[in-house]
Amino acid sequence: MSKTIYFDNSATTKIFKEAAESMLKTMETYYANPSSLHALGNQAHRLLDSARKQAADILGCSPEEVFFTGSGTESDNWAVKGTALEKAGAGKHLITSQVEHPAIMNTMQALEKQGFEVTYLPVDKEGKVHAEDLKAAIRPDTTLVSVMAINNEIGSQQPIAELAEVLEDYPSIHFHVDGVQSFMKTPLPLIHSRVDLMSFSAHKFNGPRGCGILYKKANRQILPLLDGGGQEHLLRSSTENLPAIVATVKAMRLTQEGANEESKRHQAFQDRLRQFLAEEGDQVTVFSPQDGAAHILCFALKGVRGEVMVHALEEEGIYVSTTSACASRKSQQGSSTLAAMPVDPSLARCAIRLSFGYDNRMEEVEDFIEVYRRLLHKFAKIQ
Repeated sequence: MSKTIYFDNSATTKIFKEAAESMLKTMETYYANPSSLHALGNQAHRLLDSARKQAADILGCSPEEVFFTGSGTESDNWAVKGTALEKAGAGKHLITSQVEHPAIMNTMQALEKQGFEVTYLPVDKEGKVHAEDLKAAIRPDTTLVSVMAINNEIGSQQPIAELAEVLEDYPSIHFHVDGVQSFMKTPLPLIHSRVDLMSFSAHKFNGPRGCGILYKKANRQILPLLDGGGQEHLLRSSTENLPAIVATVKAMRLTQEGANEESKRHQAFQDRLRQFLAEEGDQVTVFSPQDGAAHILCFALKGVRGEVMVHALEEEGIYVSTTSACASRKSQQGSSTLAAMPVDPSLARCAIRLSFGYDNRMEEVEDFIEVYRRLLHKFAKIQ
């Protein structure tokens, strides 16, 4: 196949042309430091304020609750460490799930080495946590609950509203949601009223790399990770990356405008692929739940390791991943999400993930099906 089909949008997305253009224009025109007192600095500062207000309007919060960071990983780290350290005097017990992104899991493990206790909530066979398990895990010294909105490996949507309902009875506990995979992928509102902190990453919704957002409810206190010049409401020191921020907000707006049509298109992709995979019988196992996010589909061909299938598809011009791109080059353990569900390790190692973006079309899905069917027959002969 001569054309390229990119089905790895949960790893990263191609930046919108309009976002890239706005980034370049900002670099060339608004190059002054927003903290500078002269006229050029004031121009940059006004643009920063405008971008923050636009982001707040899209997120449904106030500008004072929007903090621009360097990545989704930084936003996650800041939410968790900033809360844990701020509230350490009240308690050192944290709660998360067994299927979180490494940005959360590794942060929690780092805090355990500093004397914090972490409860890792189990998940069911669809990778979902249950509200009753959260309620049972809460202790008098619990200060933070952190759960992702959409799982990056299989697309499970966590019951954020149900978890929030449990936490209504515990107003002192901070509730952080990792929303890196969920921007405009879940029903509005984007941020539940009981959520205190929520992380986003621009490169997951066709914005630039190197820019994240942390929503922090106005009445919640967290410690800064970075000390310095006191940017971002005195809580996140570092000269603001104004070109990336402007491009991020442009990408947010474009994503918002196309969200409904994109969701319908991705669901059609899901339906067609599930129909095809079901026709192949028990040699293919689908891990993504039926009610999961439409843009992620994870499945396995028994007996064929994920990396083998990834490279076989690559030779045909189709780009997918095994599971989490952030962990796939480093971990020999396979998917932590599938392990927690639990899925047999030999089958979990065969998993691949397709994740769709704004510019994917049904013709590409049909091309994938044609190639995958051919590979099924090829590997069947080898086995």
